[in-house]
Amino acid sequence: MSSIVSKLEGRQPEVLGQKTAKHSAILLPLVEVDDELSVLFEVRSEHLKSQPGEICFPGGRIDSTDLNAEAAAVRELSEELGVNEDQVEVIAPLDYLVTPFRGVIYPFVGKVEDISKIQPNEAEVAATFTVPLNYLYNQEPKMYEMGITFEPASDFPFHLIPNRRTYNGRTQSVQELFYFYEDYVIWGLTARVLNHFLTLTKPT
Repeated sequence: MSSIVSKLEGRQPEVLGQKTAKHSAILLPLVEVDDELSVLFEVRSEHLKSQPGEICFPGGRIDSTDLNAEAAAVRELSEELGVNEDQVEVIAPLDYLVTPFRGVIYPFVGKVEDISKIQPNEAEVAATFTVPLNYLYNQEPKMYEMGITFEPASDFPFHLIPNRRTYNGRTQSVQELFYFYEDYVIWGLTARVLNHFLTLTKPT
């Protein structure tokens, strides 16, 4: 018992599987537009293999050269929007997301000082647009259910599992949020992060 105690003493918990998971960071950018605080969004390039044409926040994989997740979020924003990193002020971290397909995502809220200096990287960003924060505070997202079906490999050993019939073809339902602004549809992880931010900061 003493050897177990010595190995575990003072240990800080992490997300199980964190060391082997993909790690990404994103930044929810706040900008001033006509003296009104707004949220800036990107429209992903149609040439990208992953989610072309969809709406997102700046972000991407955390590299080994990044100091931490916050530094990665700022770097990715700088690369995608063409602004200097010193024009980005990180305000606070948001809750991180653990996802089955995209690993662990670390979101941050920050402010971009001068929106006129934004020059999107056309290889990644087709366009940018802003939505007034007050508009978003007064919008309730629409919620839809999506079913995710588990399809095990043909050699999966169901014979080793009690009640195996309950696992074969199992479906899990998840809720997806949708925000609408003009012709733009904001959904998926972007909508989840946006909703989290709005819930934390909405005036009472």
